[in-house]
Amino acid sequence: MYIAASRTSDLASGTDRKPALKRVSANVLVLGMVSLVTDVSSEMVTAVLPLYLVLGLGLNPLQFGLLDGLYAGATAVVRVLGGHLADRWRRLKAVAGFGYGLSAVCKLGLVAAGSSVAAIGVVLAADRTGKGLRTGPRDALISLSSEPATLGRSFGVHRAMDTVGAFLGPLVAMAVLALSLGSYSSVFFTSFCIAAIAVLLLALFVRDRPGGVDRAAVSARAAFGLLRQQDFRRVALWAALLGLVTVGDSFVYLVLQRRWEIAATYFPLLPLGTAGVYLLLAVPLGKLADRVGRWPVFLGGHVALCLALVLLCGPAYAVLPVVALALHGVFYAATDGVLMAAAGPLVPAGLRATGLAVVQTGQAVARMLSSVLFGLAWTLWDLRPAVLVAAVCLAAVALAAAFAKPVRP
Repeated sequence: MYIAASRTSDLASGTDRKPALKRVSANVLVLGMVSLVTDVSSEMVTAVLPLYLVLGLGLNPLQFGLLDGLYAGATAVVRVLGGHLADRWRRLKAVAGFGYGLSAVCKLGLVAAGSSVAAIGVVLAADRTGKGLRTGPRDALISLSSEPATLGRSFGVHRAMDTVGAFLGPLVAMAVLALSLGSYSSVFFTSFCIAAIAVLLLALFVRDRPGGVDRAAVSARAAFGLLRQQDFRRVALWAALLGLVTVGDSFVYLVLQRRWEIAATYFPLLPLGTAGVYLLLAVPLGKLADRVGRWPVFLGGHVALCLALVLLCGPAYAVLPVVALALHGVFYAATDGVLMAAAGPLVPAGLRATGLAVVQTGQAVARMLSSVLFGLAWTLWDLRPAVLVAAVCLAAVALAAAFAKPVRP
C-alpha cells in the first residue's frame, strides 16, 4: 500500500504531487523486507542470549555488561568504515550485502563457540561488525530512495517492517527450543538459515542508489569534515550524549525478569512487548516527526524510556511490566528511524552513508560505555539504585537536549 507511483506518470496525468510524496518507494519496501527477515534471525539469538549467558553460564551483571557493551560497541569503528567505503566505491548495496553476509555466518560461529565465553565474545563482535558495515549504507539507500519531505515516513515504514522480524524472532526461538528440547545450538543454526535468505533478497531485489559525486571528493578527511558543520555536529554530539545514558535492551529485560520473578520459559517473550508497540507506532511517529519536527519526537522517545525506568524502580504491581515494555517500544519508535531522518538532510548525497555512519558510531560507542557502567552500578549498588540513577541521568540529558534544539525546524 506504500508503493509510490512514479513522479513521471503523476506529472503526465496532471495530478498533484503531494499524494506521491506521502508514499514510500519500492526500494525502501524491499530493504524493509530484508531487515524483517534479518531481524527474525538476529532476534532469535538476542531473545535467548541473556538467559543463556546469565542463567546458563552464570555471568554476573558486570560480566554481562562487558559482553553486552561489546555487542553494542563492536559496530563503532566499522560503521564509519562501512559508510566511507560504500560512498568511496559508490557501492552501497555491495557493502551492505557483505555486512549482512558476515552476520549470517556468525550464527554458525555461535554453534562452534559452545560454552566458551571468550569465543562467544569474539563471535558477537564479528556479528556486530557485520551490522556496523551494513547499517550506514542501508540507511543511505533508504534516504536516497525517498523524498526529503517524507524521510520520517520512509524510515518509519522500514523500521516497522524491521520490527515485524523482531516480533517474530523470539516466537521462532521458543518454537525451536521446544522442538529441540532446549538446544541452543538448534536456535543458532536455524538463525543462520533465515539470515541467508535475507542476503539473497538483498542481492536479487534491492537497487543500488549511490550519491552522485566524484570518488575523489569522498575521503576520510571529507567525512570527518562533516563535523565542522555546526548543525550536523550538534546532532551527532547530542545523540551520543543521550546514548551514554540509555540503558540497553538486555538489561531492561533482565531487570523485569529479576524484579517480577518471571520464569525462564517466558523470558524470550519480553522483547515482544517492545516490538509490538514499536511495530504499531513506527509509521505514525515517523509521520508525526515529518510534521512537527524530528528532534522533539526524538526527545519524546527518551522521555518514554525514562518513565519506563522509573516504573522499574517502583512497586512490583503486575501491570507495571506491561506498561514498562510499552514505553520501551515507544522509545524505539520515536528514536531509531527518526534520528536518521533528522540527520540525513544535513549530509550531501555523496557522503550520505558516511555521515549517517558517523552519527551511528557516536551512539554505538556511547551505548557500549553505558552497558559497562550500568553493569558496574548494578554490581556495586544493586538493581534498583542502579536503575534509579540511570533514570535521573537520562532525564537530565534529555532536558538539556530540549533546550539545545540542535535540529532547526
